[in-house]
Amino acid sequence: MLARNAESLYWIGRYVERADDIARILDVVVHQLLEEPTTDPNRAARLVLQVLGFDPTTSDGWDVWSLAEYVAYDRGVTGSIADLIASARENARGAREVTSSEMWECLNSTYNGLSDAERRARRLGPHEFLAYVKDRAAMFAGLADATLSHDDGYRYLLVGRSVERVDMTVRMLLSRAGDRNSSPSWVSVLVSAGAHDTYLRTYRGLLDADHVVEFMVLDRLFPRSVFHALRVAEINLAELEKRPSRVGEQSKALLMLGRARSSLEFLEPGLLLVDLESRLLDIQAMCREVSEAISADNFHVSQYVSWADANARPSIATQESR
Repeated sequence: MLARNAESLYWIGRYVERADDIARILDVVVHQLLEEPTTDPNRAARLVLQVLGFDPTTSDGWDVWSLAEYVAYDRGVTGSIADLIASARENARGAREVTSSEMWECLNSTYNGLSDAERRARRLGPHEFLAYVKDRAAMFAGLADATLSHDDGYRYLLVGRSVERVDMTVRMLLSRAGDRNSSPSWVSVLVSAGAHDTYLRTYRGLLDADHVVEFMVLDRLFPRSVFHALRVAEINLAELEKRPSRVGEQSKALLMLGRARSSLEFLEPGLLLVDLESRLLDIQAMCREVSEAISADNFHVSQYVSWADANARPSIATQESR
């Protein structure tokens, strides 16, 4: 597979997953701000912006509408939902030969429908826009699974989606790492991840911070748990490498994923909450390093021999693989 196509699929997976996760987080916060008049909107908005990696100091006073404007609608804000959908669409445009027509049409129609969704949201509330993004992201994930050959291109898409999912789940947990075990705010983590119903069935309705963290980090079956996403990324990256070694030699990215997964898999019971914030920050830093390593190994520049003159010796030039 061409490096530029592999890179496009990897980033499509990341962009769509991040747009979906931001929409989920923002939807929960918006409902809380609108339904609980005692909540300080400026403080809550600043916390969300910090969790999502935005600069909360861009405004002195935040409310529901300014938060939605900045994080969801504004295409000029790098990392906003509208910007992420646009970036995913542009990557899909450049990789049409390795994506299905249904996937392209989904992203293209999603992008074209953002303006209508924004107009409805300004009239009826931000939920209209956020629900639209969540539905379209789910549709895209289903179309990718159903219409794309499960080959190297599909694996790059899954690796990107999984790495982003780990990062966003960690961000959700970090936002509540210092809260009391009995705090109702832990429910917002479950709802943001779409895990509330599954959690209640798993733990028979018992809401406890220890169990919430355990479920969101260690659960082997829930697809948005940190462990499950790490395992999916590791399996698919191993398939992409296809370099058998008698001594187990692996790429840097695969080694980091394996270490992070094994550190959770063989964690002694009862130790997960011990220094939880430090553990989550380490996983978040690992995600950044894994992404950089994948890019360096698969997408970055390579050298080739270019002939400047038929009578001259070949010179080494650098060309991007895109």
